[in-house]
Amino acid sequence: VCTMEGAEWLEEVPEDTTVEKLKERCLKHCVPGSLEDPKTVTHHKLIHATSEKVLTDTKTVLEENIQDRDVLLLIKKRAPALLPKMADVVAEEKRKQEQKAPDKDAILKATANLPARSVDRTVTHHNMRDFQTELRKILVSLIEVAQKLLALNPDAVELFKKANAMLDEDEEDRVDEIALRQLTEMGFPESRAVKALRLNHMSVTQAMEWLIEHADDPSVDAPLPGQTPAEAPAEGAASSAEAAAGPSSEEGGEEAKDELTEIFKKIRRKREFRPDPRAVIALMEMGFDEKEVVDALRVNNNQQNAACEWLLGDRKPSPEDLDKGIDTNSPLFQAILENPVVQLGLTNPKTLLAFEDMLENPLNSTQWMNDPETGPVMLQISRIFQTLNRT
Repeated sequence: VCTMEGAEWLEEVPEDTTVEKLKERCLKHCVPGSLEDPKTVTHHKLIHATSEKVLTDTKTVLEENIQDRDVLLLIKKRAPALLPKMADVVAEEKRKQEQKAPDKDAILKATANLPARSVDRTVTHHNMRDFQTELRKILVSLIEVAQKLLALNPDAVELFKKANAMLDEDEEDRVDEIALRQLTEMGFPESRAVKALRLNHMSVTQAMEWLIEHADDPSVDAPLPGQTPAEAPAEGAASSAEAAAGPSSEEGGEEAKDELTEIFKKIRRKREFRPDPRAVIALMEMGFDEKEVVDALRVNNNQQNAACEWLLGDRKPSPEDLDKGIDTNSPLFQAILENPVVQLGLTNPKTLLAFEDMLENPLNSTQWMNDPETGPVMLQISRIFQTLNRT
């Protein structure tokens, strides 16, 4: 027999000895003089070391199948947890009741004197989606207004020379040179590395994983769906630069106006819708044609799930509906045009560029919202829409 303190000794007992009697004999070795307290025996237990079984006090050594030379462990039982005092129980219950949420009757009683208001939760829930839908119509109409205002500026052609330069520096068309170099140094072809970086938002790690995963894909070198060939931007930039050169001082105002119209058209062509390449690939893998996928993404602001629903549904609105502006006599449009911040913004070529970009590439809206020149204009449009939508 062993104890937790390290003591051990040999006990010899007949087979008909009860475990309780054996335990009493053991206790005489380790806690002498305490057997007068009946609790001493009940507060200890014997455990069979090999089987880890707690021996029952009322059973005999034979019944517990204890063999010669078996090792038993004598340990003191853990003291039972003290029962909580009634005062503590009451206090805990009271605390739980105080933290409990009020029931319906309590809410009605507390709000009985508040004025009744009818809130259309459906309208509230879809408010942001409605703004995104309406924003496109607003932008279409504001672009027309901005073009007319800018055409009246005697320095319009010169202003749009700078505007075209800004377009040519579009971040979306540039590739992170450091990231590209890292991939090419790993042995990946440059054109393939550029495609991987654009698909993975310039993340070197994700682009590398994509390149490894698609190394044996026969279409790995195919251009991204919906993107123009590499030569197109350069050609477009050259032609727009020629157009932006503007009329000479001898040419009349009418010719200058025509030249400016051509610049507007070329700006629009340079800002053609760029679908999210990942969304295009995912939807085409479902069996849809590339053209209808691009249409779906254009209608649904590059949102893949919404585009999928559009493709599977009635396909409304149609791509043609996207070129329709807002009713110019509507209170919303009048309120927007009367706002001083919007009025000032419409005379800035950068605002027109921002409108064109957001119209064709809704995912770039955040960029223009954070721009110090165009951000205030967009903020005012949003506030006016939210205000009128609540009334």
